[in-house]
Amino acid sequence: MAAKWDIFALSERMMAMDDAAWARHANPLSVYSRMSILPLMTLAVYSRVWLGWGALLPVALVVLWTWWNPRAFAPPRSTNSWAAHCTFGERVFLNRKAVPIPDHHRRWAIALGVVSGVGMMPWIWGLWQLDPGMTLLGLSLMIGGKLWFVDRMAWLYQDMKDAHPDYAAWAR
Repeated sequence: MAAKWDIFALSERMMAMDDAAWARHANPLSVYSRMSILPLMTLAVYSRVWLGWGALLPVALVVLWTWWNPRAFAPPRSTNSWAAHCTFGERVFLNRKAVPIPDHHRRWAIALGVVSGVGMMPWIWGLWQLDPGMTLLGLSLMIGGKLWFVDRMAWLYQDMKDAHPDYAAWAR
């Protein structure tokens, strides 16, 4: 039985991604700088050791950066980049109910989401216990899973760019 909720779509709704935000997020600066979020959140949470409750400020700033990042940069002049294709693939994946995608892409995306999700457990434990080894294990799984996921999304876009007129229109 298929799940009645979709963590990927929930994430998009929480980020309030519209066409303008997606266009800006296709900028490689947005894609690459987004990789800073988990290390910055790790540092922000660890800062409780020396900032106490004041660590809530850096945590809040990282949350703000997470939301603002896809909006922080201008749309790219050209979308002929791996980074742009990654964001396009994410949009294709999120639209998979309206325009079906090849099953192998769906399975890999879900599996890599699980890898990242599993990484949250040692990461959270490491943050709670101030255990650098567990924190790094969790970070490695989460970031590794996410990077592999976005690489798969570039591949998905390449396979699907001609499947729907909207997909082709994103390229310039």
